[in-house]
Amino acid sequence: MKNLKTQKNKNLSSVKFKEDRQIDSLLRPVDWKNFIGQEKLKNNLKIILTAAKKRKEAVDHLLFCGPAGLGKTTLACLVAKEMGADVRITSGAVLERVGDLIALLSSIEENEVLFIDEIHRLNRAIEEVLYPALESRQIYVMIGKGPASRPLTLDLPPFTLVAATTRPNLLSSPLRSRFGATFRIDYYDNKDIENIIFRSAEILGIKITKGAGGILSKASRFTPRIANRLLKRARDLAEVSEKEIIDESLAQETLKFLEIDDLGLESYDRRLLEIIIKKFRGGPAGLATLAAALGEEKGVIEDVYEPFLIKTGLLHKTATGRVASKDAYKHLNLEYKND
Repeated sequence: MKNLKTQKNKNLSSVKFKEDRQIDSLLRPVDWKNFIGQEKLKNNLKIILTAAKKRKEAVDHLLFCGPAGLGKTTLACLVAKEMGADVRITSGAVLERVGDLIALLSSIEENEVLFIDEIHRLNRAIEEVLYPALESRQIYVMIGKGPASRPLTLDLPPFTLVAATTRPNLLSSPLRSRFGATFRIDYYDNKDIENIIFRSAEILGIKITKGAGGILSKASRFTPRIANRLLKRARDLAEVSEKEIIDESLAQETLKFLEIDDLGLESYDRRLLEIIIKKFRGGPAGLATLAAALGEEKGVIEDVYEPFLIKTGLLHKTATGRVASKDAYKHLNLEYKND
């Protein structure tokens, strides 16, 4: 009976995950008008796209940098739509062998957009294949093995690589230099996040008060993906509570059961700060030391924990390690000791 109950819970989780993925796809902006925020980036990008259309050329290769959940995949799809082209989506983690990339590039169509997410995860051998593909639209393949092997050059049609990374510092200089433009996607401001929440609520047919939208936006870590996630969980709570509208009290209750405070910190954020303050007297604490104390990988700390904590001024990244700020002590209701 226990196994049956466990399997039932897994099935329910799977259904919920699929439902969330479908909703995420529904909420994704399909035109520039509905892409809220990032005005400077959009204006600069539109200049590049308009110029390419006037010349009837493929858009130059583009690189989007920034934390997860800010709309890099959406921008790639909008670039393809603007150019009237199809888009292929893959990830640096998926492209494990040189043959994977060669197969992908050799089947690409004219003016098509290839989107590679997490491009910093490509290994150096695959990067070597990308260099001539981006620069001269050619790939080099070795036919055969041993003394009988011979090189073969394949010409590629005009295409656009749109790449995304959360860790631009991990990209090699030769790869970074082959992009025609690099765009930094910054965190959104609270007003834009609030507008995104109200837009998503309208699409999903959810009634939400302005006060509730403000509460959820402030806890969304300046990130649209998180804002939509909080809205979906508030919708779940409203449905279970048989409420027709998400008001301030329900928004607060949503944050409470998700263990998110009013600043947007989750339990793992607070735990990181507490470890720095209580175990390392506020820091500095080295990345490897923190990873061991938290039982996390260093990459997870750098990609998931740190960006928001640094953005809010709760954490400082110094040459000697991570330091909790005075605001971190205040937020956690801990006594600040400046040794």
